[in-house]
Amino acid sequence: MECRPLTRLIVISNRVQAPTAEQPGAQGGLAVALTAALRETNGIWFGWSGEAGETEAPRFVTYDGVTSATVDLPEQDVEEYYDGYANRTLWPLFHYRLDLTEFERDFQGGYERVNQMFGDVIGPHIQPDDLVWVHDYHMIPLGWMLRRQGLENRIGFFLHIPWPPTKLLTALPHHRRLVDALFAYDVIGFQTREWLETFHDYVIHEMNGEVGPDGAVTVGARTIRAIACPIGIDAQDFVASRDSAEAVATHARMVESSIGRSLIVGVDRLDYSKGLEERFSGYQRYLETRPGAHAHVYLLQIAPPSRASVQSYQDIRAQLDALSGRINGAFADIDWVPLRYVNHGYPRAVLAGIYRAARAGLVTPLRDGMNLVAKEYVAAQDAKNPGVLILSRFAGAAAQLDGALLINPYSADDIADALERALAMPLDERIARWQPMYDNVIREDVTWWRRRFTDALKQAPTGGSFL
Repeated sequence: MECRPLTRLIVISNRVQAPTAEQPGAQGGLAVALTAALRETNGIWFGWSGEAGETEAPRFVTYDGVTSATVDLPEQDVEEYYDGYANRTLWPLFHYRLDLTEFERDFQGGYERVNQMFGDVIGPHIQPDDLVWVHDYHMIPLGWMLRRQGLENRIGFFLHIPWPPTKLLTALPHHRRLVDALFAYDVIGFQTREWLETFHDYVIHEMNGEVGPDGAVTVGARTIRAIACPIGIDAQDFVASRDSAEAVATHARMVESSIGRSLIVGVDRLDYSKGLEERFSGYQRYLETRPGAHAHVYLLQIAPPSRASVQSYQDIRAQLDALSGRINGAFADIDWVPLRYVNHGYPRAVLAGIYRAARAGLVTPLRDGMNLVAKEYVAAQDAKNPGVLILSRFAGAAAQLDGALLINPYSADDIADALERALAMPLDERIARWQPMYDNVIREDVTWWRRRFTDALKQAPTGGSFL
């Protein structure tokens, strides 16, 4: 099979923060993995600046060997493309929340218009041998837009969130148009085998397509490769953060403030998909049915707000504010508060220290593409005295972290029972459950994920036959 050498990696995602000396760039594992590859190949990371303004030519910034290129979006595009189709239509639908999905024709128009704009401004900067990697649900049509310009490069797409069942996806107006656009890519990646199989189901039953060996998916004359490729954390860097002076100090602070009580921790972006209301209700059930545990345990929930302009996010914050107040009002004593609810984020090293101090990590998304908090919790633990991960069976991470206590996040009793079991679990069982999960987190980290996907893309035939 003909395979031209890789010259550059071109990464395209919804948001890019241009690096500076004061802010070298995003600190997440995804950014670390991709910037390393960009540095190695003299690549470019394109995306939206996050600012509203008139669309112009991309602004290029190079710092520490990594080049980013950003554009602003007009207010109307922010509303229709980002707040609208991406976060009020696709996000809830792909997370199985048809009840929260908004179907507005203007949203779809804005979504396609912005993807066309990205294609127009990025296309001229792509060289013939570049490897192009597009990320997430914001950018599904972008590969099709680039193909219409005549690009024959290898183009890959990775979906960071779940792929919905066929019956749900068909509720989306023009759903076939959206999925047709995926066939402009040469390789598409999903977080888990489950999401890959739901994609296969749509292809077979809605597109009369075929699924062949080694990930081949064929519709008409077009064959692409679809793979399950679970993302990991930047394990090496996270372990270094876990052992840093800041993490050690945070751990000591948490132990001191706990006054001998067992800490349960949850860390999530404030989003209805994370199951925070259900988590609080499960903890409330635990307190109601285990009065002997009062004053011996507390839950720390860290939940930084997000997408504040979207009504459903305003609603979830109000509901959690009320629920946390009711729990503390019902159960708190003069020297004990059962729930500490914090609405801002913390640096990675601080989180590592908090995770390490927690006897149980409570990760209860109603639906999640992966959930890297679960992996961070595992990586932060003391090998001689690890805590217990309580994990929703509907998180993508559950396929890899089967040493966790897997629960139904919709069941308050399931959460309460798991809390009781986790807090009473003997040391030998905790170690036996933790060690295989830790080995997986270290082995299948974010660099493994990046190499697995880009290796598959480099082996693909070029995609010029799409149109």
